[in-house]
Amino acid sequence: MLIMTKVKKFSSILLVPILSFTLIAQSDPFESTYEPLPPENILIQDANIYDGDGNEFSETDVLIQNGKIVAIGRDLPATNEFKVIDAAGKWVTPGIIDIHSHMGVYPAPGVRTSSDGNEATSPVTADVWAEHSIWVQDPQYALALKGGVTAFHILPGSANLIGGRGVTVKNIQRNTINSMKFPNAPHSLKMACGENPKRVYGNRNQAPSTRMGNAAGYRKAWIEAEAYLNRQLEYESKSDEAKEMGYKPQRDLELETLAGVLRGEITVQNHCYRADEMATMINIANEFGYQIGAFHHGVEAYKIADLLAENNICGALWADWWGFKHEAYDMVQANIAIVDQALNGKGCAIVHSDDAVGIQHLNQEASKALAAGLRAGFDISKARAMRWITSNPAKAAGIDDVTGSIKVGKNADVVIWSMNPFSVYSLVEKVFIDGATAYDKDTNLEPASDFDIGIISPNKNRIEE
Repeated sequence: MLIMTKVKKFSSILLVPILSFTLIAQSDPFESTYEPLPPENILIQDANIYDGDGNEFSETDVLIQNGKIVAIGRDLPATNEFKVIDAAGKWVTPGIIDIHSHMGVYPAPGVRTSSDGNEATSPVTADVWAEHSIWVQDPQYALALKGGVTAFHILPGSANLIGGRGVTVKNIQRNTINSMKFPNAPHSLKMACGENPKRVYGNRNQAPSTRMGNAAGYRKAWIEAEAYLNRQLEYESKSDEAKEMGYKPQRDLELETLAGVLRGEITVQNHCYRADEMATMINIANEFGYQIGAFHHGVEAYKIADLLAENNICGALWADWWGFKHEAYDMVQANIAIVDQALNGKGCAIVHSDDAVGIQHLNQEASKALAAGLRAGFDISKARAMRWITSNPAKAAGIDDVTGSIKVGKNADVVIWSMNPFSVYSLVEKVFIDGATAYDKDTNLEPASDFDIGIISPNKNRIEE
């Protein structure tokens, strides 16, 4: 609907019908080359399951074959080709997805030469891509895997009004970022509200130095993007003969990304703390016809929870971190629960990390958020709360059609826990990504960073099979 609205606006400018045109779209020169580890045929028996879609099952089996979930039920038959895992008394969930990660762009060890998350040289840097900063040897990937994280969305930092593209990656440590990129996952565009951009650039005596300067900066960028897209559309509308006589519009990396947002190909991930600023960003998105996937950090999201739900925007939020700066003061611990319950349960709440340590404990962060919601009087089940770290971040990242829940036909991104994952005492025992064992506590199978152990054998899987 958003794209149709935008096309209608452009057709009035060009005075020609453009729905039949092939939009000028640049193919991804950095396309995913990801290949899964060798898949296994696995039968997980007698497990307690949170499926990521809000359902809970007991003493239930999960059948995995060729990297996919092929059956869910009780007493599923197993042949000799299936590896049987007794999960009685244990819990099974989808792999955890972190929608707000800086893994690899702020790697460990945190030295200045490897701090590559912010291109803080201009308020608008839509031309940069986070994936070109990611250090694939970051030892933190393995630590996140031990916390059940099978995928994460890596974003630039929040110094700029528009900071650049984000990318979704599989938590399989490889030698190149292309081989870690989640296949067919859309890019995102990182935007930031509030204090960060106005402080960074105001301290340099340049715009923006105020929140009204922030808003003006966004709008100017989108106006330029509209003009750029119009030029593309105008060129594409010409006959082949006319194209030969004219000039193809010159590529502009910054405007190319912004035009991708206007075409509906790239979703905005928006750093924003205050409710009033989130409302302003929704107004700007409506003005230019693009979709905001999620507001990140959003300590005041509870104040406009219904507005977020009405606009199909998720709140990617901390469980209990606030008060570290003025715009982050007005927080309530039931923030996530309130967003979740907006419009009679139509809200989209996400527990995110924004932290290399927090990403290792997102199940515990979700547990804290759930406890706060229950104390506030909300009737939220653990099965529903599991959505906050699985299917909802998958939705915000645009990958929920293939992952984020235990459902027949989806990728077998599955975690086995020693006990209920909402317990502080629960440990991840096994992690499967695309039906292959990526981590096994019992056998000490885990990825290893070259940075940690020096040169290892050049195995593209980076895990001994």
